[in-house]
Amino acid sequence: MANDTGLVHPLWVRITHWINACAVVILVMSGWRIYNASPFFGFAIPGQATLGGWLGGAILWHFAAMWVLVGNGLLYLVCNLISGRLQRKFFPLSLRALWADLLAAGQGKLSHAELSHYNMVQRAAYLFVMLDSVLLVLSGLVLWKSVQYPILRELLGGYEAARRVHFVAMSGLVVFAGIHLGMVAVVPRTLLAMIRGR
Repeated sequence: MANDTGLVHPLWVRITHWINACAVVILVMSGWRIYNASPFFGFAIPGQATLGGWLGGAILWHFAAMWVLVGNGLLYLVCNLISGRLQRKFFPLSLRALWADLLAAGQGKLSHAELSHYNMVQRAAYLFVMLDSVLLVLSGLVLWKSVQYPILRELLGGYEAARRVHFVAMSGLVVFAGIHLGMVAVVPRTLLAMIRGR
């Protein structure tokens, strides 16, 4: 429920959201260029959708945005924990209620009447993004400093497996972003709330 001032998202949520959005776009586009240098699936990403121009340039963009994502993500998590927002907004999570909300969403009947309250689909999706981001960072550490993180590398199945984990986790983030943008197009006042806070 929104507070008396009508605030849906506090300033720190809005700032960290937009910083993360920019970092993710840079990471995905530069990551696609890095992938194209040594693809392990039977396809390559169109060059126009990549960033960096060449492998070295893409790696520079990727590392720069990586630190932004990690620092900003930690700030977001700490602020959520300290403010109690994590518990209040994302829990409890019920599989039965999630299924009911998924069915309602499939029928176009999922309510967005109260922007300050997350339905079960939103809770599950945002928790997925948090966990997926952790997996991206951990698998990225293996790709960046494989020798320094041998236990992590082995937990992920080795270097080549970590590459695939990283790619699949990135793909999950891209799918989330596509659905997220689609929902914003359906309920545009959610974008205004993330810009103005109300």
